Order: sequence, then C-alpha cells, then structure tokens
Amino acid sequence: MRDAKDDTDTMTETEIDSRALTTCTIAPDGKMISLGFTDASGQPVAVRLPLEQAGALAMTLPALIEQALRRQFRDDSLRFTFPLGSWAVEQSPDPGTNIVTLRTPDGFGVCFTVQRQQQNALGEAFICDCPWRSPFPTH
Repeated sequence: MRDAKDDTDTMTETEIDSRALTTCTIAPDGKMISLGFTDASGQPVAVRLPLEQAGALAMTLPALIEQALRRQFRDDSLRFTFPLGSWAVEQSPDPGTNIVTLRTPDGFGVCFTVQRQQQNALGEAFICDCPWRSPFPTH
C-alpha cells in the first residue's frame, strides 16, 4: 500500500477532509452507491461510486484500516475487529462450496465462499486448543 501523498506528482486530485459520514444511499437501479460527508468547513459533499468500485473499496478498506492502526500505535499485532452477532451457513450452487455469512450485532455482514476442505480445517481450528494457522494460501 502506498501513502496518500505518493501519487501527487502524477495527477491532480481534490482532497476532502471528512468530519462526518452523513448518508449512504443506493441509486434506484442499484448501479451506483453514494456516500455523503460533511467536510472540514461544514459543507456537505458526496462521493458516487459504481457498484464495482464500491466493491473494490470494500475489499481495500480492511487492510488500510489495519495498517493505519498498526502505524498509529506502532504495534504490528493489532487488529481492527468487530464483535460477532450472528452467522449463517448455506449451500452455494457449487456442491463443493458453502456460503458463510458473518454479521455484527448492528447488521454489518460479510459473505465468504468456503470450500469443503477449508470448512473441515476451520472446524478443527475451533475445537483444537492449539495455535492455528490456515494451511490455505491467502492474498
């Protein structure tokens, strides 16, 4: 990951210092997501993202937040975690894969596709009283 100022030589960008997230809306056709903010001067601003870019942002933010937390406190062991409120397992169209949904008490949720071999390893990790590392490659 790069620092925020790394790209200033190659393009002109408008920076918005957000003071508050005010609104989150979805276009009627579901193709665009809008995030409303109040900027440092108190003015309302919004960022509109196509669904694909919103998905890319959702995949990027957790690593950025974790890196910022570690940098701020100079502690590489820190994680940005959420309490688990509920979970669900359902069969995906692929018979060798299930969909696992994890949700916080306030409704934030993430869905994962999990292969049978990964399900078995995860189950073993929960019943084992030993430190566990995933034997599966991660990105």
